[in-house]
Amino acid sequence: MRTEFEILEDVKTLAIEYYNVTEKPLGVTGEIAEFEAARLLDLHLTEAHSEGYDAVRVTGGKRQTVQIKGRRKGKRRSWGMVPSINTDKAFYTVVLVLLTEGFAVHEIWEAPRRAVVDTLDKPGSTARNERRAMPMSKFKSIGHRVWSPASK
Repeated sequence: MRTEFEILEDVKTLAIEYYNVTEKPLGVTGEIAEFEAARLLDLHLTEAHSEGYDAVRVTGGKRQTVQIKGRRKGKRRSWGMVPSINTDKAFYTVVLVLLTEGFAVHEIWEAPRRAVVDTLDKPGSTARNERRAMPMSKFKSIGHRVWSPASK
């Protein structure tokens, strides 16, 4: 029986091939980001469609819920915006997995709930206030890098 990792490698290959043929994403970035975050940060993924979070981390005997977001860098664009963050449900932190064009992990960033909610609630931006998204640079300014290839 094949492992999750082997299957995910096939998914990455198919997603790249699909994009090269159609110039449309296959829509698997989020799942790949969740798997990679769990693997690299020792998180435990929850069941699909858990309310407000994707994984759990136990630190010092305390259970922390983690919302995982993923962003893949395309051929002709920057990293763009952080995908929409659901602040209506409880979570402890947000982890952002930045993936290369080939779906390799470039970096992983983390920001605490309070900083994320405060940023998204700040008046003046439709993207922030209604879509619950923020620029990559803003997420990085309120968070910190928790993984990079050099930190292996």
